[in-house]
Amino acid sequence: MDSLKILRYVLLVVLLGIGQGTAFAQETLKDARMAADLKNNEKAAEIYAKLYKADPTSSDVYSEYLQLLLAMKEYKDAEKVVDKQLSLHPHNPLISIDMGTVFTAEGKDKKAQEQFDNAVAALTGDDMLTQQVANAFTGIGNSAYAIKTYERGSSMISNNYIYSDALARLYAKTGDMDKALNTLLMAVPVQVYGLENTKNTLLELLGTDPVKIQLTQKALIKRINELPDNPYYVELLTWLYTQKDDWDGALLQLEALDERNKEDGHRLYSFAHVAEHEKQYETAQKALSDIAAKGKTGNLYMSAVTEKLRMGLERLGEVPSYTQEEVKIMADSFESFFSQFPNYYGSDIATQYATLEAQFANNPAKAIDILNKAIGAAGMQKALIGKAKLQLGDYMILTGRTWEASLVYSQVDKDFKEDALGEEARFRNAKLSYYHADFKWAQTQLKVLKAATSELIANDALYLSVLITENTIDSSDTTALKRFAYADLLLFQNKEKDAEVLIDSIAKAYPKSSLQDDILMLHARIEDKRHDYNKELEYLAVIMDKYKTDVLGDDAVFKTAEIYSNQLKDKDKAKKYYEQLLIDYPGSTYVQTARRKLGELNSDKAVP
Repeated sequence: MDSLKILRYVLLVVLLGIGQGTAFAQETLKDARMAADLKNNEKAAEIYAKLYKADPTSSDVYSEYLQLLLAMKEYKDAEKVVDKQLSLHPHNPLISIDMGTVFTAEGKDKKAQEQFDNAVAALTGDDMLTQQVANAFTGIGNSAYAIKTYERGSSMISNNYIYSDALARLYAKTGDMDKALNTLLMAVPVQVYGLENTKNTLLELLGTDPVKIQLTQKALIKRINELPDNPYYVELLTWLYTQKDDWDGALLQLEALDERNKEDGHRLYSFAHVAEHEKQYETAQKALSDIAAKGKTGNLYMSAVTEKLRMGLERLGEVPSYTQEEVKIMADSFESFFSQFPNYYGSDIATQYATLEAQFANNPAKAIDILNKAIGAAGMQKALIGKAKLQLGDYMILTGRTWEASLVYSQVDKDFKEDALGEEARFRNAKLSYYHADFKWAQTQLKVLKAATSELIANDALYLSVLITENTIDSSDTTALKRFAYADLLLFQNKEKDAEVLIDSIAKAYPKSSLQDDILMLHARIEDKRHDYNKELEYLAVIMDKYKTDVLGDDAVFKTAEIYSNQLKDKDKAKKYYEQLLIDYPGSTYVQTARRKLGELNSDKAVP
């Protein structure tokens, strides 16, 4: 055998030996862990001792052996084990912390402190090392030395803010809330994304503790007084007020900041939309009124005035028990606006005015006049004209002018043939044919709409098509469907009581018809218009129980989830029904929306 072959043979034997040794060591380590799990500490310690002697560089063996010795209170052996590591890694501060931990367990506090001091002194300014040492101290419950670590790490790189979040948490943990707040707030203006980080840390530190929240408010007010030109602290204070639902307090702070910095209302305008999102309509409108009070020459004057009108209308839609006096006040506000700014008839605000008159003031005739004036206004955009005409057709139906409504829908269909507005117009015309009991023509239009680009229209078209198909199989008797379609029209015309009486009579006269689930859904829609959401849920529950495999099964589940999410603010129940939709109806057109809503609810839950 030549020398090259001998060399290859020797190398193979060595490698096989190493492999076998590694496999043996891993198996032995597994035995040690099993013995420790079975509380057979003596057996485990014996195995670990052999492994450690054979290879003291194994971090797993060292760490597990040390923990076992500490648990067994074998402190002398523990010291020897750590001593060996110190000889191998004399500059590793983590080993010094291990020795300090052993001395602490022995009650040798002075020696432990020396080791901990050595660990802090061994820092080099390297960020990763600083965090490793701080985490090691935190891991053994020594917050004081974790603080020292971060403080020394900061000073070594001359950056007092780099560890502000971690230090604030540690100060708070040790009961020094003043220092925690000072550290946190001091870093806000100088850190990238400092404001959002500070908000998240404050949420964690304050929770719902009123004493801590009040302490934070005082700290922020003090900083605002010291640094009146710094907007960060005012924004934080405003945010803090909103966290405890003190929206008036938040607005007061923003008003002061706006006045001090001559901001022309920009911050107030943003805050108004935040308040609107949280359904704080009164606060939102106060903020917009502040902007409008600055005068017509202000950059945001018209935006504030029109947004205030829009939000007022939105509020009426959200409040079940609005009064006609409130509606009249809103109507007077719209009328006053258009008397001052008649050129705004060519804008979206006109369609909002029409909505108020038709749907809240029960004056569809006036709404029609408003829309005709808007459609004829100079400079009105084509898309807005299409939207206004759809609305016009709806209000013509309210006044019984159904054929005229059909002509208006047809105009929109013609003008927006390849657009979503055109699809919407075609669907409304199809539904008008259904209201008139012209089911054959309605079906002709619905066949095309079932492939609509709009998911909502496609879904509605599919439902209406199935409804007609199921109830016209026996073409000799379509009385039940004709009466149901008329009840549907009555509901559209806001004649809820008449619709209710009619569908109840259908249910009694035709107890075996396939309309039973549709009748329940119409009842649910009536209760929705009345804002009686608990009653609406009762009807939806019957559909989910008795008709879950029918076409309205997924609608009932989705609508239930939406009520809990949007109206009743019960996130857990909303999640339950969104999840049920995904499991029971994977082919539903609501699936994508349900997934998105679930993601939003889970995201909200992650932040207090």
